Amino acid sequence: MSVTLIAVVVALVIGHTMPQLAELRRFGWFVRWLEWLDGQFAANDLWHGRWGLAFAVVPPLLLVLLLQLALRDDLYGLPEFLFSVLVLFYAWGPRDLDRDVEAVAEAQDAAARRAAAARLFPDRDMPVLDGGALVEAVFHCALWRWFSVLFWFLLLGPVGALLYRLLALAAQGEAGRRLPPAAMQAARTLRGWMDWPVAQLMTLAMALVGNFDAVLGAWKEAGGASFAGGTGFLAAAARASVRVELAEEAADYGEGGLEPGGAGAALPELPELRDAMSLVWRILLLWLVVLALFVIAGWVG
Repeated sequence: MSVTLIAVVVALVIGHTMPQLAELRRFGWFVRWLEWLDGQFAANDLWHGRWGLAFAVVPPLLLVLLLQLALRDDLYGLPEFLFSVLVLFYAWGPRDLDRDVEAVAEAQDAAARRAAAARLFPDRDMPVLDGGALVEAVFHCALWRWFSVLFWFLLLGPVGALLYRLLALAAQGEAGRRLPPAAMQAARTLRGWMDWPVAQLMTLAMALVGNFDAVLGAWKEAGGASFAGGTGFLAAAARASVRVELAEEAADYGEGGLEPGGAGAALPELPELRDAMSLVWRILLLWLVVLALFVIAGWVG
């Protein structure tokens, strides 16, 4: 567990302090792999059904799993540690969420803001620029770019992180379009169920670092207490938490303290984005603190 914590921290520090390395997170090989499969199994019924997803993700995952097992216990675990950091860093993102949010907030005109916001809406053709929708988009991106990768890495190691990333790619975008429709739908369904426990833990952390009553109420109203899959409750809780925080800031600084833009401003400043990103970081820090407590408890035990 301590090695896992160190690997997580190292991967996060590298990703945050050296954003230029994000260019290494390229998955063109996965798209080409899907194109090759489609050419080889064009007449195969399994490929065109739900099992087509297994054709797509099992071979690369099996390779990573074999490497993960082969490197175990060699040289005091150093090769396994380096491999874990490499895979987690590769599966993280793939885009930098901080930079994408900052680009939306600092856009100089409506066209630039819309283009920047499109990166936060990978499932939509057109982005939505109202504050509430952007808050939901930030948390949706945090879920599939950060927290789900981290959660499945903690449970299954490098193969878990790559499993989630490949499913996320297969469920949308260019890779998804290379899959048969049934396989793409299977990827979306499986990713949804893999996201569900992560969204629950994110909501719990949000309640602890934000407004507990607002988050709990929104979570219940959105069906978070039911075992029905889906992550809509996370978006509802995020909206409620950010709304309460903005209201508290307005009360602290006066009614005009959070007035969007100001005299002569070309675009509103979108304070919701700032608060949403701050909340995401607080949730991530709480996760790391809890993980560190597990490590300390293991040492003490």
